[in-house]
Amino acid sequence: MKKARVIFMGTPDFAVPCLARLAEIADVIAVVTQPDKPKGRGQKLLPPPVKQFAQAHGIAVYQPMRVKAPEFVDVLRELSPELIVVVAFGQILSKDILQLPPLGCINVHASLLPRYRGAAPMQWAIMRGEKETGVTTMFMDEGLDTGDMLLTASLPITETMTAAELHDEMMLLGADVLEKTLCALFQGTLKRVPQADARSTYAPLLAKEMGRIDWRKSAREIHDLVRGLNSWPGAYSMLAGQKFKIWRTRVAEGTANPGEIISVTKKGLLVGTGEGLLEILELQAPSKKKMAAGDYMRGHGLLLPVCFDIG
Repeated sequence: MKKARVIFMGTPDFAVPCLARLAEIADVIAVVTQPDKPKGRGQKLLPPPVKQFAQAHGIAVYQPMRVKAPEFVDVLRELSPELIVVVAFGQILSKDILQLPPLGCINVHASLLPRYRGAAPMQWAIMRGEKETGVTTMFMDEGLDTGDMLLTASLPITETMTAAELHDEMMLLGADVLEKTLCALFQGTLKRVPQADARSTYAPLLAKEMGRIDWRKSAREIHDLVRGLNSWPGAYSMLAGQKFKIWRTRVAEGTANPGEIISVTKKGLLVGTGEGLLEILELQAPSKKKMAAGDYMRGHGLLLPVCFDIG
């Protein structure tokens, strides 16, 4: 059977498993991704992961500054795709693009819609203490993640799971859900389910300043913040005028003044919060690598109690 002609739009690591799976079940005639960006100390231009995969597999790559630009819409029109698949692309599609392929535009979104529409659904699900998340495929419309839902698959969020760890599981789950969605689409059995807007929540872009810890919050809230911002931008707090990034924590029982380090344990250090204690297990001092918090404290001779800036 002839494979459908599909254009794939995506950019980061998260999108690569979906592209790889799509290449197995469809004719990927082109990949559209974000322009190369400077990274590292040398600010060397590096290609997005999706571009690297596409080039390694002989797939044509396009990197428009603005996917909605009329001249690029003409390029898409000339390619004549039957379907467009979008996974973490990073640009908004225009109505002209959405209406271009006869089979529509399908998006793989990293949440159980209509909850956590937006740019950072995995991180916000953890920061808000959710116990479960998942992947939803949907037909795209002009709204922000508001299109009709197709298939979903759920995934538990464990007590210690970080956003980085969730990301790695979700990107594989996304490929599975995409394959099932497209198989149903090609067989004519795919059903559309409108989203219930009343149940929707929003997951906006992350910003570095969001990482500053407010020790007046509960240990649970801070623990979820730390997990949700690992690996970017990272939660942090100031201690003796220095910025410490906090990478791993555990909620503990007890009380102490917010921000006060009251003891060093075998695994870390105990800090007071607005409700309960937080055990810091892994931290990163300025210009240093990540290390066990207890090892750092024992090697730097701080006299306890000392206090992080409250926030």
